[in-house]
Amino acid sequence: MKKIEEIQELAKWCLNCKMKPCSKTGCPINTEIPEFIEKIKAEEYEEAYKILMANNIFSHVCSLVCPQEEQCEGSCIRGIKQTPTKIGELEKFINEWADENKIEYKINQKEKNGKKVAIVGSGPAGIECAIELLKNGYAVTIFEKDKIPGGILRYGIPDFRLGKEIVEDIIHRIETMGAVIKTEMEWGKDFTIQSLKEEFDAVFLAIGATKSMVYSLADEELKGVYESDVFLKAYNENQFLTGVGNVVVIGGGNVAMDASRVAIRMGAKKVKILYRRDKEHMPARTIELEEAIQDGVEFVPLTRVISANHEKGKITSVNCIQTEIVEGKAVDVVGTEFTVEADTVVFAIGLKPEKKLLEQEGVKLNDWGMIEIDEKGRTNLENVFAGGDATESKSTVCRALAAGKRAASGIMGE
Repeated sequence: MKKIEEIQELAKWCLNCKMKPCSKTGCPINTEIPEFIEKIKAEEYEEAYKILMANNIFSHVCSLVCPQEEQCEGSCIRGIKQTPTKIGELEKFINEWADENKIEYKINQKEKNGKKVAIVGSGPAGIECAIELLKNGYAVTIFEKDKIPGGILRYGIPDFRLGKEIVEDIIHRIETMGAVIKTEMEWGKDFTIQSLKEEFDAVFLAIGATKSMVYSLADEELKGVYESDVFLKAYNENQFLTGVGNVVVIGGGNVAMDASRVAIRMGAKKVKILYRRDKEHMPARTIELEEAIQDGVEFVPLTRVISANHEKGKITSVNCIQTEIVEGKAVDVVGTEFTVEADTVVFAIGLKPEKKLLEQEGVKLNDWGMIEIDEKGRTNLENVFAGGDATESKSTVCRALAAGKRAASGIMGE
């Protein structure tokens, strides 16, 4: 944790703008950013903590994993001609200070109103929706397919980026508020939307994007080829894969950065990120790439993986070709083929919702294969709402929280 003197200097950088673009346009959940920073300036740290928690009990999570440079800090007025206020660092400090000083924040709840809501998925969107409903007297039951709740916060984000005790604290909070969490309950196997509608007044689908986008590297299925979610989950469950050897990660987003750093921790000999675009066009945060390189990962831009070579069904290398950016698109450069050693390949080129199951349930999808919703998270099915990664591509934790808040508002008829 930074020293108080350093934090005070960072806080003083905030101009306390009247327009508050960091909060109103930059933050998906409109955190009162200048207000909490003013409390830091006044050395009223507990009050700053209360401001953050009143709007977002995921505040500590957001301070660690959200792309502040694109959201709140990216909208900071001082960032136009100078460097923006370090909002993420200030939020992180307040949460760490509250933890060290054992400051507790009590969430007030209204009396029970007799209405019940089912939430499918216990990631950030699902939990945030549950919190808003529990505050307002609704009974909430969360259905989670895995053994332990938390969704992407537990199984997708590695512990070196987000301590699992932070996630466990949030889960404990909603259980204390009265949420019932049923684990190892999978949609499509253990229940359907229709069966939930028969028991609950409303349903919120916070299922995430669980199907990895991949492409064929050979005519047969090869050993040593993994989807990013499977690879990350193995790490987060302490089920380390053995003998990963030389690892190639295909992709250029934050998931690719996480997968590459996980591979290092699994004992990989070498780890290379092969990305078809250049650094300027990659979706990953700069800090995520820098930390991956610090861990020993080699970043190889302008490279497209074409196919794989193998022996006895086990991958041995991948065939690649160099690319160049032409009018924003990655185009192959003729005659630049080369080979990269690989015992393990991890696809990290994106995730999408389980289309087949959604269509079976009659949920309408948009042209991008995402669940189609309105401004309140309503789907085409009566009293069925949705939000998070299943409704928008390249979502962030904070955007998922915003989706959970909107859906709760829609469920409550606000």
